[in-house]
Amino acid sequence: MASKITFIGAGNMAGAIIGGLIESGVSPSDITATAPNESELAPLKARLGIHTHTDNSAAVNGADVVVLAVKPQIMRGVCEALRESVQQQAPLVISIAAGLDANTIDQWLGGGNALVRCMPNTPSLVQAGATGLYAAEGVSDEQKTMAKEILGSVGLTFWFAQEKELDAVTAVSGSGPAYFFLLMESLIEAAKAQGLDPATARQMVLQTAWGAAQLAVASEAGPDVLRQQVTSPGGTTAAALNVFEEAGFREQVQAAVAAAR
Repeated sequence: MASKITFIGAGNMAGAIIGGLIESGVSPSDITATAPNESELAPLKARLGIHTHTDNSAAVNGADVVVLAVKPQIMRGVCEALRESVQQQAPLVISIAAGLDANTIDQWLGGGNALVRCMPNTPSLVQAGATGLYAAEGVSDEQKTMAKEILGSVGLTFWFAQEKELDAVTAVSGSGPAYFFLLMESLIEAAKAQGLDPATARQMVLQTAWGAAQLAVASEAGPDVLRQQVTSPGGTTAAALNVFEEAGFREQVQAAVAAAR
């Protein structure tokens, strides 16, 4: 990927993507990150050797790709301040902000931009992310490839033809890690209630969750088949699953995802 990439914002997600890019072979000299204060940038610069800047507009000059990695509530001000530089440079713009549609961001940047919206999730911090992407009108195939390579450096990527589908992506994979964390948290508490010491309970539950995910990824069988293989009729697993089913577990998951969307 022979491109100059500028990250507007240097938080955890930006740092994860930058780290993934460098690990995938992108030169640190091709990457710039910005933040209001140099003190916020110093750790990233020291750890990864990238360029840093406190002037967003100056950092955009010469960039082929601009990644908007700031919080949604300050995005408008950031974009409007970048408008002139972006219009002159005409880079591919990638937004990782949840809840802000492509048209809104495009208008804040002056209109007519090549813009990709994406929804990464927090496992991207350990290069195990799942990211949904949507390309607005005017994004070339080459630019789509660049966007896929950038977000693909921290996990799997999925393209969606309709922007509204990103709402479902947000509800499933964006918020999804919290659903699994809640189950882990609940299972740890249940293990402690059954007499296991806290340290053992935590380690055992996290290893079980990790192992189940690894097994599901590696297996050609679906989660439904894997569940059936663990569940002997009238056995211990069946007793537990019956409690979940009687409590309407599946319906609760459906309702939760619908609420998130």
